[in-house]
Amino acid sequence: MTDRPESYRQTLARLAGAQKAAARSAPAYSRYVNRRLGRLLAAWAYRAGLTPDAVTGISAAFTYSGIAVLALTRPTWWTGVLIGTLLVIGYAFDSADGQVARLRGGGTPAGEWLDHVVDALKVVTLPLALLVGFARAGVVDTWWLLVPLASAIVSSVLFLAMILTEQLRRAAGTASIARDEAGRPSWVRSVLVIPTDYGLLCLSFLLLGALPVFQVLYTVVTAATAGFLALALVKWFRELQELGGRS
Repeated sequence: MTDRPESYRQTLARLAGAQKAAARSAPAYSRYVNRRLGRLLAAWAYRAGLTPDAVTGISAAFTYSGIAVLALTRPTWWTGVLIGTLLVIGYAFDSADGQVARLRGGGTPAGEWLDHVVDALKVVTLPLALLVGFARAGVVDTWWLLVPLASAIVSSVLFLAMILTEQLRRAAGTASIARDEAGRPSWVRSVLVIPTDYGLLCLSFLLLGALPVFQVLYTVVTAATAGFLALALVKWFRELQELGGRS
């Protein structure tokens, strides 16, 4: 371990002060649980001398291991627990890489690019791995495989739209705020959008052994995310139209 002049607790405290505010659109698990798990891992990684890119690599290793297990094994209780655990750990490390960058004085364009590419790949390969795994095992009706296929489309479009919208906001000098248009505190929004939470999706695989329950939950999450995407696309487009009109 690399010697550091501060303790682990001191590193955590410094990170808490340096951590950027959560996006107003962040769902509850991602905002209140995953960010805190990421903070704990970031403090450890920093004291271990790991770079943000190395932490991104660790995140990818856990996440893609879970995706591989999903595609190559039959859905059972033990595979579900393994997949869910790998995905949850991978997601926590995904939150840690940016926090490590802040501890080290800031990130780099290459690091941000790598983080986004890893994320873009996982949001489309996870539902496709589910489709492949279920098709290989023959455990669901063929028509239901349209659900993970739809999830792959919705997730990839949502990811691109969110990243692009935020970049265009920054270019226009407009930042996300802590309250939504109706004046509700941001935690209310975080609770309302729980069905779209990637963290919830990770946890849902713990129920893979109870296949009918998992199918219902996964279908609800996919439908809720599709509904959120439809509303968000209209909102973001109108917002960017207004920004363009003011430029």
